[in-house]
Amino acid sequence: MSGAGGGRETGTDGAGRETGAGGGAGKVTIAGLAARLGLSKASVSYALNGQPGVSGPTRARVLALAAELGWYPSSSARALSQSRSDAVGIVLARSPEEVGSESFYMNVLAGIEAVLSDHDLNLVLRMVTPEADPGTRRDLAVYRRWAGEGRVGGVIVFDHVADDPRLQLLAALRLPHVLVGAAGDAARTAYGANTTVDQGRDAATVVDALHRLGHRHFAYVSGPMALTHETARWAGLLAAAGRLGMTAVTSASDYTADDGGKATTAVIAGLAVGSPEFPTAVVYGNDLMAVGGLQALKRLGVLVPAHVSALSWDDSLLCQLSSPGVAALARNTMELGRRSAALLLEVMDGHRASDVAMPAGALLARESLGPAPR
Repeated sequence: MSGAGGGRETGTDGAGRETGAGGGAGKVTIAGLAARLGLSKASVSYALNGQPGVSGPTRARVLALAAELGWYPSSSARALSQSRSDAVGIVLARSPEEVGSESFYMNVLAGIEAVLSDHDLNLVLRMVTPEADPGTRRDLAVYRRWAGEGRVGGVIVFDHVADDPRLQLLAALRLPHVLVGAAGDAARTAYGANTTVDQGRDAATVVDALHRLGHRHFAYVSGPMALTHETARWAGLLAAAGRLGMTAVTSASDYTADDGGKATTAVIAGLAVGSPEFPTAVVYGNDLMAVGGLQALKRLGVLVPAHVSALSWDDSLLCQLSSPGVAALARNTMELGRRSAALLLEVMDGHRASDVAMPAGALLARESLGPAPR
């Protein structure tokens, strides 16, 4: 039957494909599958999109025929049928070079992708150049655009700062979100949840190990202190040191190897080995800074671990292959990514999910960690 506008007569062939008036086969459609199986289009749609409303055997019949004919749902149609996007978004205020070289991000992202791929979801990763003015946030515009376009169903948030404007914005946009590595008392919204890390507990693990080896004064080369996890680490280190009668100094860096070397020089240069002010151990906020610190100590003629021990808060292949090998906290950052992604999926599905606490890090002793010099 032709329509008033002169449209072609269409039907389905024996394989469930649309055919035009000339008999040419087109794409496989839900209507075609329904006709071949003797089911309603709604039942076929429910089966293909994993929704309730059909029995297990019926779902199996539909999926088997769809696979046989090479039918796949369009991402836009599936997103509409599920009332959510088929993508999860991440915005990082870091350069691609930083993200590509730092093991923390690569491991966490790998864990996130492992969970999303199991659920047939895509990861949308956007990197924005950090502004010199901390009051300017380019990432906020990205979140607004994603929410307006319906491009992502939820986001995973890194690098939390005090009074973080992203969390208020995401709550206002009603965009599901998970904060990675938050403090146990981090605030939440109706549309968010957190994977939490007890920085004080990990700090105590580090300080206790140094104390057992006779160290009484150490330095911490941190990342940017505007990050809440860095302020929590430093507070934890100071608390553990005070409990054991130890002292500590700090020097901030930007997580790169070069800046880690500069921060190391700042706390070591001009001090005589063995003097009361000389730190007999340096703790680094990540593996890149630890490697940069080793290079700086070598240039200064300071021996590791004979004069000073070195320890990284993140373990990686860099720590293992460095000379000497760098002692580190094993924190299973890939599992942090997995748990963060799984938690976000719960929030995206409308659940009031509970925060997920990560296990404590375990200290891996390597050649860079030795007794304090006498």
